Amino acid sequence: MSTVKAKVNWVKNFELEGHTNSGHIVKMDTGQYASAASPAELLLQSLAGCSMMDCILIITKCRKKISSFWVDVEAEEAETCPKVYKRIHLTYNFISDELDDAAIERAIKLSREKYCKIYAMLHNCVDINFSFNLKRSYSIK
Repeated sequence: MSTVKAKVNWVKNFELEGHTNSGHIVKMDTGQYASAASPAELLLQSLAGCSMMDCILIITKCRKKISSFWVDVEAEEAETCPKVYKRIHLTYNFISDELDDAAIERAIKLSREKYCKIYAMLHNCVDINFSFNLKRSYSIK
């Protein structure tokens, strides 16, 4: 088993600065005048980012090209504190002339069932579902 470490420093007000073992810095903030994403927003981005990296790896290993790729995340928050996320929906958006629905479904399934550590940690606590869109980037000649 390996150990991963991180550190978060208080800067001022609600501003925080996270430091990773790899030397990266992530700013966090909350409130009306926030200068960065909140920790809860970063959780949603972490889920999307982790799964996206898996999908990119799986699709490129199949020698398929992606022109553009993004994930929209929508979360339903509980009404009362601690206002946990009750449902999270990920919409995977691909622009590619080489992908088909089956390749995308396979990549997402492998991410969810085998590779995405964020999904693995969250899926027993929150309802996480997904959909995807595929558009072609046919160029006009």
